[in-house]
Formats: sequence, structure tokens, C-alpha cells
Amino acid sequence: MLPVGWLIAAVVVAILLSMWVTFTLTRLDRLHARVDAARAALDAQLVRRAVALLHVVEAPGTPLEPGERSELQAVALAATTPEGPERREAVENAVGRGVTRLAGSAGLTAEAAAELREAAARVQVARRFYNDAVRDTRTLRARRMPRLLHLAGHVELPQFFDIDDTEPPP
Repeated sequence: MLPVGWLIAAVVVAILLSMWVTFTLTRLDRLHARVDAARAALDAQLVRRAVALLHVVEAPGTPLEPGERSELQAVALAATTPEGPERREAVENAVGRGVTRLAGSAGLTAEAAAELREAAARVQVARRFYNDAVRDTRTLRARRMPRLLHLAGHVELPQFFDIDDTEPPP
């Protein structure tokens, strides 16, 4: 009777362990999909903010000097074609500074300022969602058993996206 009892206990433990591994693997896969979706949404909002900046800069009656106008146009165009993660953060910080400077300038129409503020707020929300997804994924991947069992496979560890995305003043 003793060997049969041990066999049943071993089978139950094996079933429970395989269920836990399956659950963790599924959760990890969903988290990676969430990171990918949040990254796509963040990229879309960053491009939208750059386009909003370009639209306001090129609008007639925008209170900018020609040097400032061409500088902001170059920054906005550079943001629509990112090169790498480090370069992307620097370019997006420049766009954020341009949005803040332009939204706070006198002589800007209320519609243009509202467009810039809305684009900046959307970037802020999208960045928070992305960084939350990255945090959750990294937390699960840092646990002992997912690391030992290599449940993430060869998927690269997601990185946080840190930029200065303060909203322009009203």
C-alpha cells in the first residue's frame, strides 16, 4: 500500500507543478503581448504628438521666429523617424520641450494650445501604461522558478521608456 500511496502523491505533485508552469507560462506570454501592444500605442501617441507640434509650428500666425520655427520643425520631423532607443528618448525629450515651450507662449491660438496639451497628455498616459506593463513583466521574470525553468525563452527583457513628459502649463 505504501508504494501506491507514494505513486499517487508523486502524480498529484507532478500534475500540480505542470499546472503551475502552464499558468505561469501563459501569464508571461500575455504580459509580453501586453508590452508589445502598449509599445505600439506609445509609439502612435509619440508620433501623434510630433505631428501636432509640426502642425502648430507650420500654422500661419504661430508666434515663432524663423530660427525657432525651423528648429522645431526639424525636431518634430526627427521624432517621426526614430533610429534607436537611446536616440529616441533624446528626440522625444526635445519634442516635449518644444511642446511645453510652444504651448506656454503668448499669442498662440486656444485651439493650437489645446491640441498640444491633448497630445502631451496622451503621451503621458501611454507611457504610464507601457512602463506598468514592463514593470509587471520584469517582476514575473525576476522570480526564481521562471528564471530557473527559462519560461521566457530567448525573448529580450523589456526596457522602461523614460522621457520628460510633463504637461504644458494651461
